[in-house]
This record gives sequence, structure tokens and C-alpha cells, in this order.
Amino acid sequence: MKRALIIVGIVVVVGLIFGSQLIGSRNELVTERNEIDARWAQVDNDMKRRADLIPNLVETVKGYAKQEQTVIAEVANARAALLGARSKSDEINANNQLSGALGRLLVLQENYPQLKSNENFLRLQDELAGTENRIAVSRRDYNEAIKKYNTDVELFPKNIAASIFNFKRDDAYFKTSEEEKKTPQVKF
Repeated sequence: MKRALIIVGIVVVVGLIFGSQLIGSRNELVTERNEIDARWAQVDNDMKRRADLIPNLVETVKGYAKQEQTVIAEVANARAALLGARSKSDEINANNQLSGALGRLLVLQENYPQLKSNENFLRLQDELAGTENRIAVSRRDYNEAIKKYNTDVELFPKNIAASIFNFKRDDAYFKTSEEEKKTPQVKF
């Protein structure tokens, strides 16, 4: 009888240890998933700020570069795609499209010296540059949060808790598109 009580006691202690480890792992995964959501909200906020700056920048450029309607239309379409995105993936793709279009828009200043000296354009360009820096930092922080979460979802012993509580990999990373990797051509 004593031996059976000792075995039951050991099983209960092992079960409590395993259960507390499991709950601890689940709580860490929940915390990490919430961190991803918070980081995404910051990326989203920064991208919306950029989208709000774009109409003013486009209007300033329009006044000087009437024949550059293709680039201006690309920026407007990319902004509309960003604002209409329904998922993280759609928003990431629209953001990449917008980054490329903005790069082409800013290259236009080289063809229009009077645009380069326009006070509104310079101010908007500075604001946009600051916003682009914030976006880059937010994207990096977001990708780091996803990397930590994905690592924990896959590593033992947290992978046990992840599978029990249905935590899945999140592959919505920001990646540099092939278009963004190209060096913009500046012609004088």
C-alpha cells in the first residue's frame, strides 16, 4: 500500500511539473504572438503615415512634372492598394509596390531642378525620409518578433505546447522585393 502511494505521489509530482512547464510554454507563446500583433500595428501605423504624406508629395510633383503621369499614377495605384489591403500579406505586397513607385517618383527631382528647390517638396521629402526610416525600424522589429515566435514554435519542448494549443508558424515576413534591390537610375 505504501509503495502504491509513493508511485501515485511521484506520478502526480511529475504531472504537475510537466503541466506547469506546458502552461508556461503556452503563456510565452501567447505573449510572443501578442508582441507580433503589437509590432504589426506599429508597422501599419507607420505605413499609414506614409500613405497620408503621399497625396501632398504627388500634388507638388504634378505641378512641375506634368509629362510624368505614369510615375504619378503608379504611386496613386500603389497607395490605393496599401489602403485597400485586407491581410498582412496583401499589405506587405502593397508596401513593396509603394516603395518602388516612391523611389521612381523621387528620382524625378533630378530631371526638374525647380522641383528640387521647391520648399514644399523639400519639406515633404524630409518628412517622407523620416517616415521611411521609421518604417524600416518597425519592419525590422516586426520580423524579429516573428522570428522569435517561429523559433519557439519549432524548438523542443515548446513545440509540444505549440502543437497542443494549435500555435502555427507565421511566415508574414517583410522581404525585399527584386524591384527594391535594383539601383535607381539617375540621369542628368
